[in-house]
Amino acid sequence: MGGQKKQNNFVLQAGILAAAGMIVKVISLIYRSPLLSIIGLEGNGYYSEAYNIYTIILLISSYSIPSAISKVIAQKMAFREYGNAQRVFRCSLLYVTIVGGAAAVITFVAAPWLVGEHSVVALRVFAPTIFFSGFLGVFRGYFQAHGSMMHTSLSQILEQILNAVVSILAAWLLMKTVAGEGQTTQAIYGSAGSALGTGAGVLMALLFMFGMYMLNRKMIDRRVRYDRTKHVESYGEIIRTIFTVVTPFILSTFIYNCSTVVNMKIYKWILMDFRDVDYVTVAIDYGIFATQAVSVVNIPIAIASAMSSATIPGVSTTFIRKEYKKTRKQVSKAIRMTMMVSIPAAMGLGLLAQPVMQFIFPQKDSLEKASGLLAALAVSVVLYGLSTLTNAVLQGIGKVNTPVIHAAIALVIQMGALVGLLLYTDLNLYALVCANILYSLVVCILNQISVRRHLKYKQEIMKTFIKPLVSAVVMGAVAFGVYHGLYLLLPVSRIVLLIAIGLGACVYFVMILFIGGVNEQELRAFPKGAMLVHVAKKMHLLK
Repeated sequence: MGGQKKQNNFVLQAGILAAAGMIVKVISLIYRSPLLSIIGLEGNGYYSEAYNIYTIILLISSYSIPSAISKVIAQKMAFREYGNAQRVFRCSLLYVTIVGGAAAVITFVAAPWLVGEHSVVALRVFAPTIFFSGFLGVFRGYFQAHGSMMHTSLSQILEQILNAVVSILAAWLLMKTVAGEGQTTQAIYGSAGSALGTGAGVLMALLFMFGMYMLNRKMIDRRVRYDRTKHVESYGEIIRTIFTVVTPFILSTFIYNCSTVVNMKIYKWILMDFRDVDYVTVAIDYGIFATQAVSVVNIPIAIASAMSSATIPGVSTTFIRKEYKKTRKQVSKAIRMTMMVSIPAAMGLGLLAQPVMQFIFPQKDSLEKASGLLAALAVSVVLYGLSTLTNAVLQGIGKVNTPVIHAAIALVIQMGALVGLLLYTDLNLYALVCANILYSLVVCILNQISVRRHLKYKQEIMKTFIKPLVSAVVMGAVAFGVYHGLYLLLPVSRIVLLIAIGLGACVYFVMILFIGGVNEQELRAFPKGAMLVHVAKKMHLLK
């Protein structure tokens, strides 16, 4: 029973983080629409370019810190080395001070060489955020290693709320200061205001996490005081450990995510140099792809990211104890939970792309293009979900270099495909869609092969993939029919869409239980699992 309780707690913690991730993404989409109305498609294009470069620098300097630090500290905690765990925490703070500070300075100084001239201001506004993000990452990793995802979840929600408020206000105020100086100048300042909101959100989250750490300080100090570990690691040893663990995490995350920037650079280079498309048009079109279509797709992908963060400490702990059977169970549960959300989400986005996009981004001048891109990208929800999770599994079992190699192979393949598609076809933005799907597919295949080899893990197909897919097909048919049928009677897209989604979700819930896609024990492990079980039993779907 104890082992099962730990398994359920692992899924519950992942569920908490996933729920927070979904809330964060929803908030992001809610404020993106009014922000887009303020800064316009041109300002959105400049913001997208700056944000992509900021993201890559953040990946190198601090984005991987939570996962890496949680892995190292979780391993110390597994053997009750509380003193050594605390020393890892202190060294991590020193690490991000140096690396994050250097990255922030380089970003600010090198901005004119990293982005186009109209995106320089926004990128420079992002620079301080890089520095603060490192400290935030250390605190999140520290609490995740202790098995608590609540602190990280609350900090993410607070971060996004302040981000939304400040982004809208700052963009509006900055654009007012340059009113009458031309559309492009206003777009530049609007994009800078958007970037300012990101920094405000990170600072708020950092203050929250620091406050939570101080509240737990007495308990932490007491554990360290009564620690009887004989081997106290020197700070030199710990720094070496951090570098040997963090560096592969950074390389893997960097290569895995830098495909976005690589694709952007290739897209802009070929369209501007070979197709003679002007810079503003390219920026606007790419902005539609990156901040509208991709933003919506990233909502369900947040489930996989949350599951990955929750998976690493548990997988690392059981693997280092040589409890390989428990490790395989954790991996199986994580993949199954991710697919239970990713598959129906992909189906829904694919079939209801236009009403979903109209609900979130009602701007008519970009609606048709954004909807088509969203429908085409829908399948990447499943592929990115699975590849993100298997990356975390490989990192958790110590195969930190393997995801780096896989990501590099996938990057080379998708670069070749993207160049060919842009040069020899008229797919344009849809070439980016094809490259995204190809990249995640290659990483999926390579990661699955490695997980199977290193863990002797045999992927269960029927319950993990087939049953959720069958349930999702029925759900999709119902939601599609309900939406288009009701729309003829009540031509109010948003109301009809909410009804269709609600009915679709109910149909999926009934179907997945009816065909045995999830049992009572697994259902209880979800957030609000007891309530779901109660509902299922009332409907006679569970015995």
